[in-house]
Amino acid sequence: IGGKMVMRGQLERLLEASELPNIDLQVLPLGSEENSGLDGLFRLLKLKDGTNVGLSEAPLVSRVLCNPKETTALDMRYGIIRAQALTPRNSLALIEKVLGET
Repeated sequence: IGGKMVMRGQLERLLEASELPNIDLQVLPLGSEENSGLDGLFRLLKLKDGTNVGLSEAPLVSRVLCNPKETTALDMRYGIIRAQALTPRNSLALIEKVLGET
């Protein structure tokens, strides 16, 4: 949405963010046969006291998750998504390739 200039700006911003010490950028290609991220958006917060809080989002529905079984499931899903994604180095190479094509 927004055309090539918007896409270019987004890709450039991702490359900038990847230089920060607290960010590991990984791309999960849309063409990947395995994609555990298709169930919808989620966030997982790990609090200082050791508890986890999750937020599961879908169109018209958002849910806060505090139950340890549910937050553990989100944590496991996050790990699976990272395993399915490209490595940070390969992710940056893909972003740079797509940036060169836009």
